Amino acid sequence: MRLRIVCRLATDGGELACSVFDLPVSKSTCTHHFRVLRESGVIQQIYRGTAKMSLLRTEELERLFPGLLDSVLTAAHHQEQRLAGQ
Repeated sequence: MRLRIVCRLATDGGELACSVFDLPVSKSTCTHHFRVLRESGVIQQIYRGTAKMSLLRTEELERLFPGLLDSVLTAAHHQEQRLAGQ
């Protein structure tokens, strides 16, 4: 689920409301995954009115771990393609 969240944020490239993520888990589990990503420094969350917006911390991650985010996203894309081909 967390990889799906990161991939979606990377693809869309901006702030996304938590409500736009269609994850096959309960709301509380979804909240847990966002909290883990936020507390680990992968995403930043801010409120815009009543919406909680999530943003991938691309620049910070690249500075701390050069190439890691690109590698993870590439691997996720290859896995998605492999599974679609089965």
